[in-house]
Amino acid sequence: MTRNEAWVSVGIDHDTAEFAAAAIGRWWSKMGRPRYPLARELYITADGGGSNGARCRLWKVALQKLANRTGLRLAVSHLPPGTSKWNKIEHRLFCHITQNWRGRPLVSHDIIVKLISSTTTAQGLHVQAALDRRH
Repeated sequence: MTRNEAWVSVGIDHDTAEFAAAAIGRWWSKMGRPRYPLARELYITADGGGSNGARCRLWKVALQKLANRTGLRLAVSHLPPGTSKWNKIEHRLFCHITQNWRGRPLVSHDIIVKLISSTTTAQGLHVQAALDRRH
């Protein structure tokens, strides 16, 4: 957040624990590791429900696979249910993405990724996005 940079993975299938863990892994390889090459652990803040909820066993398994693959120690905190509206990323990222594509037809995955990637703010927000074609 302090660098005013963001990563968005666009999926073509369902929101799953594997997709969420893969999005974190993709962020790590594209943005995290280059910026923090000496990092040995990663702190993750997640919503309290859905595919990356605290009780979802598959989420924990997917994160363990990510930890094994990257060698990172992962620590996860979950926002309480119903509080995602106070998630700082919601306010600093997704509102700007929504404004950027307002009034434009989202007719293909490529257009969606390009619109997300072209999102900027006067404060210098820079967004990278990629399409995850896996099912």
